[in-house]
Amino acid sequence: MKKQFFLFPLLFLFSINLAKAHCPLCTVGAAVAAGGAAYLGVDSIVIGLFIGAFAVSMGWWISRLIKKKIMPFQKTAIILLSFITTVIPLKPLLSEIKSIPIYWVGSYGSLFNRTYIFDAFLFGSIIGGFIVCITPWISKKISERRGKMMPYQGIILTLSLLMLIGIIMQVLS
Repeated sequence: MKKQFFLFPLLFLFSINLAKAHCPLCTVGAAVAAGGAAYLGVDSIVIGLFIGAFAVSMGWWISRLIKKKIMPFQKTAIILLSFITTVIPLKPLLSEIKSIPIYWVGSYGSLFNRTYIFDAFLFGSIIGGFIVCITPWISKKISERRGKMMPYQGIILTLSLLMLIGIIMQVLS
């Protein structure tokens, strides 16, 4: 009985397909990074970055699990639904209004001399979702250039870009 108990997980591990661009590992990685950012007291724009990445990654992953196509643009609809149902409920808790003053030329109120206001959490979420969406394309271009794919290239690239953009956003805010 004990041999079967230990044998089953090993058989399960060998039966798993190779990880695709948006797998559970990517999803958990984005969620852990967002949780770590909140724990460390990081700015809301950076937390939004990781929450948005998590939401889009989860939507992408779920859309791949559904094999039957029910409607046109099904994958896009699932990703948007995942983003909306993850980010909007968190928005009241993590929302922070920030401003960007742009003073170039002319009097105040002209197009090039204004203060622009935005929701930092929502902006970060949109940027995080965008990063997760373009990472497979970047990974593909890297693989074409190198002639082969590095193990875990997708998750390394995704988390590296998220961390780099997160550090830049934290320093600038």
